[in-house]
Amino acid sequence: MLALYYYPGNASLLPHMMLREIGVPFEMRLVDRGNNAQKSPEYLKLNPNGRIPVLVDDDLVLFETAAIALHLADKFPQAGLAPAVGTKERAEFYKWMVHLTNTPQAEYRAWFYPHEHVSDEAVAPAAKQAAEKRLYRMFDVISEQLGDKTWLLGDRFSAADLFLFMLIRWGRGMPRPPRSLSNLNALAERVIARPAVQEALKVEGIQAPFF
Repeated sequence: MLALYYYPGNASLLPHMMLREIGVPFEMRLVDRGNNAQKSPEYLKLNPNGRIPVLVDDDLVLFETAAIALHLADKFPQAGLAPAVGTKERAEFYKWMVHLTNTPQAEYRAWFYPHEHVSDEAVAPAAKQAAEKRLYRMFDVISEQLGDKTWLLGDRFSAADLFLFMLIRWGRGMPRPPRSLSNLNALAERVIARPAVQEALKVEGIQAPFF
């Protein structure tokens, strides 16, 4: 049995969307961040870092969003969320999954929680502004790489597009949100038109504007 520990709109949205795309039975287990449940002794046994998500797959307990996504893509190859292992397309898929988790996803931490990145909280606003500028540059590069392609892998939809959609969504409150780049906006619109994505957003209670 698969169980996803989640909180609406958090990084758990990626594996949630993937599970809906895959179409296998799974259980959703809410981690109430409002009550700091991610720091509870019970949750820390699953993820000692106290972050969301966690995927439980029988006796496997897995944390880190990208690791969960890669595991699901490998476990359910029939869903077509990643190209075949050993192909050039699979290498491109790895590139995007690693880039998205190491670059914009990691940078968002400094933008949402700048106080965690400074020793003097008085300078937290400046740290946030610096993270914002770095995020702008990151999304500019992603936009340039995407170009006029339908998906990050060209004509092939993959979990990387779900990942990018989630990151575009996270930036909706920025002065220059990722959706302001026309091709990123178009990709997000294509992702959100997918029934599995619509179902995931509905279940999590996420309402428009989605990104």
